[in-house]
Amino acid sequence: MEKQSHLLIIICFCLFICFPTTATETGPARGLTKLFVFGDSYVDAGNRNFSARSWNHPYGLTFPGRPVGRYSDGRVFSDYIASWMGIRSPIPYRWRKMENASIEYGMNFAFGGTGVFKTLVSAPNMTVQIDLFQKQLQKTLYSKADINSSIALVSMAGNDYTAYLARNGTTEGLSAFTKAMIKQLGLNLQRIESLGVQKIVVMNLQPLGCLPSETISYLYKNCSTSGNSLSLVHNQVLEKTVEKLNNKSKESVFVILDMYRAFLSAMKKEAHQPGTMKFKDLLMPCCEAVTTGYKCGNVEGGKKMYVVCNNSNSKFFWDDVHPSQAGWRAVYLALKSSAYSYI
Repeated sequence: MEKQSHLLIIICFCLFICFPTTATETGPARGLTKLFVFGDSYVDAGNRNFSARSWNHPYGLTFPGRPVGRYSDGRVFSDYIASWMGIRSPIPYRWRKMENASIEYGMNFAFGGTGVFKTLVSAPNMTVQIDLFQKQLQKTLYSKADINSSIALVSMAGNDYTAYLARNGTTEGLSAFTKAMIKQLGLNLQRIESLGVQKIVVMNLQPLGCLPSETISYLYKNCSTSGNSLSLVHNQVLEKTVEKLNNKSKESVFVILDMYRAFLSAMKKEAHQPGTMKFKDLLMPCCEAVTTGYKCGNVEGGKKMYVVCNNSNSKFFWDDVHPSQAGWRAVYLALKSSAYSYI
């Protein structure tokens, strides 16, 4: 039965990659035609194996109607960046060899749950993801002109902090860990640049204290001050690192997308966006575990260990850490107005 289920998923994914997966707000961005994605579940479009909860119901509920490996009810942030570029979402690395899979729009190397360092999941971290990218270039799948007209999108670090704390990391050691992790992130960014990518977009940390995994302690009424403070410290160190990298390069190759401000802006202003609805219970997820020890998508003995809201479009968050498709669209709209000045 499990093999049949996996076969059905593969068939659905094959159908899925044959059709456009971009979001609706399209428009060419300065001749950029390729998108290479590195990172975690905020940008993963289906690279994790079938044991990941992103392949379980109710993920993919809104789009395309079935789980396809995205950590949301629908599209994730990388889909909206592809939309802004006016291209289809790039094929996940895992599915690059499947029949009808196109590498025309770049490739997505992101794996949910991963980080700059090794985290709590068995999947390629950022260094290994770049190794995979380099191997594709060595196979001459992409020309120099392709790389020159590409963007690299990087979403990293949240899972590194989760792993650090899970491994009994101390509050006193957090500052040193942040500096070490961002130092390695900087080296990774330089490596992507050395492979020929001339514009590298780095997402800073969203307000970690506002994630449902944190706000549940406050009955979803308030954000955690300590969580948000961690994000702000991280983002300050990242900004200084990126500034130094740009000073070394002839042009401003590296760009930071301010996800912290975009999240807060999207959650605050979404009600005023044309054609959208006000988010209800802002800090409460649409898909929530019924008891501690479980997460959205978990099943035990055939019983669903989660509940799903009636309308995911009315929720900013989909599960304990991931925005819904509507949430990601709101974040995208908050960033879209300044995207051209960024890139």
